[in-house]
Amino acid sequence: MSLTPRTRSQEFFSDFTRNLEQIPGRKDLSRRINENAVKESIHNLVMTDRGERLFQPNIGCDIRGSLFENIDPNTILLLKDNIRYTINTYEPRCNLHNVEVEANIDTNDLRVRIVFSVINTSNTSELTIDLNRVR
Repeated sequence: MSLTPRTRSQEFFSDFTRNLEQIPGRKDLSRRINENAVKESIHNLVMTDRGERLFQPNIGCDIRGSLFENIDPNTILLLKDNIRYTINTYEPRCNLHNVEVEANIDTNDLRVRIVFSVINTSNTSELTIDLNRVR
């Protein structure tokens, strides 16, 4: 069976995986395509601290540092704004719809829920990131 344009899904975006793993049995690098590529990119942007990337010191959210602060409504608002700014500035392949941050004050855990759509599709996607403070 040959793949025709109707049966083959189109690849709009393609990124390598975070750990640069290889495809089993081949020497090619594994990659993420379309929605999964954008999801992984958003995850990387949110988990990156400012100054962590060489020659790109402004990229990142500094979200891990907020785990050690007192979490109150102002902190949550700052986190949401920081995440929105980072995604809108550094990930042009998505349209950001919503960012929700839930905080567990007793354990200083954060749950970040990001709702977005990839620019070439009409499907909405969701990414949830759980952050726990580790001593």
